[in-house]
Amino acid sequence: MNLEFSGKTALVTGAAHGFGRAISLALAERGASVWACDVIEEELIETSRQCSAIGGTCPARVVDVRDHGAVEACVAEASAATGRVDILVNNAGGVLGQVGRPLEEVTPEQWHSIFDVNVTGAFYCSQAVAPGMKAARGGRIINISSGAGLRISLTGIQAYASAKAAQIGLTRQLAHELGPWGITVNNIAPGFVRSNATTERQWESYGAEGQRALVERIALRRLGTPADIAFGVLFFASEYANWITGQVLSIDGGT
Repeated sequence: MNLEFSGKTALVTGAAHGFGRAISLALAERGASVWACDVIEEELIETSRQCSAIGGTCPARVVDVRDHGAVEACVAEASAATGRVDILVNNAGGVLGQVGRPLEEVTPEQWHSIFDVNVTGAFYCSQAVAPGMKAARGGRIINISSGAGLRISLTGIQAYASAKAAQIGLTRQLAHELGPWGITVNNIAPGFVRSNATTERQWESYGAEGQRALVERIALRRLGTPADIAFGVLFFASEYANWITGQVLSIDGGT
């Protein structure tokens, strides 16, 4: 299977580290012009540097996906520079440093902040790229949710589980809306991967016994890597997925 994206423009949110960096590198290595977006400038610049080091093109832009105007401006800039955005990867999200707590202790701000970065951000970005993709009669939107959106969240954070489930619902709805223009919208639901500082803290919190129990619940008996998630994105972004839309691909080692 030859996955090649020369002449394609990809916009990847949450690209400063973890899944976003791995996705950006995988696309850049295969010829895509990658626009990397995040709110963490220093690590975002490092993503751009690593893409350049392998011969890729990767402008970095500090963008908060919860800011509608900032999203529109970034997409407009990328489209003006390259013609249009062909591939959108809505990877920005996470728990924003929150930890699980009883329902009655969750503040409105905590609920809304997680929901907005995981769902509203994906909506804004999809909304911004849709006109260009419609005009081109094609495009790829790939949302990164979580196994928490299909089951429960290991974090115990109600907003995170709810937001990831909502993002899956958004995926299916947009797939039907945008399908007549040849635009596919799919979703990847990763299992637990040690991909950033938050997941490292979560992993450490389990202790040796909890870590062993988590791995033993995985059919392949190992944790995944950010590259495992990036490979799923490459498939959905490729011509091999031309007749696949509205789907959720669990990349979790079998859990």
